[in-house]
Amino acid sequence: MLFFKEKKVLRAVAKGQIIPLAAVKDQVFSSKMMGEGYAIIGHDGHVHSPVEGMIENIFPTYHAITIGSKSGEKVLIHMGIDTVELKGAPFSIHVTTGQKVHCGTLLAEMDLQQLVEAKKDATIIVVSPDLSKGKLLKTNQQVSIQDDCYQF
Repeated sequence: MLFFKEKKVLRAVAKGQIIPLAAVKDQVFSSKMMGEGYAIIGHDGHVHSPVEGMIENIFPTYHAITIGSKSGEKVLIHMGIDTVELKGAPFSIHVTTGQKVHCGTLLAEMDLQQLVEAKKDATIIVVSPDLSKGKLLKTNQQVSIQDDCYQF
């Protein structure tokens, strides 16, 4: 008897252009030190959950959110590059620690104008230290909320 393992996916967190982690302008993410995943550029600033799960952590500077997925993986949504330096100013968080979320739940909004004025990159990075093998399903193309982006 054969058993097939169910494929799991990270969905798009924003409407924009998906890029591989290797193209991210931050070596911590581009070298995959934080895990596998993808990034989105050219978005409208609305950040949605890529998985069903529970909010485990909202960083004090609001630039990152960790979700414990229903299937057990930890997923980090990192909003912008070097945005920790802005001490939360360009972010509006719409969830709380311990809150259950579904794919597509609005997590946060990024004030893109504030990021431009602060000369910060608005790339949204989605990674999981629990993923070692998987594949990017789309690259360098437009995605919409909840499009499948990374399969593991």
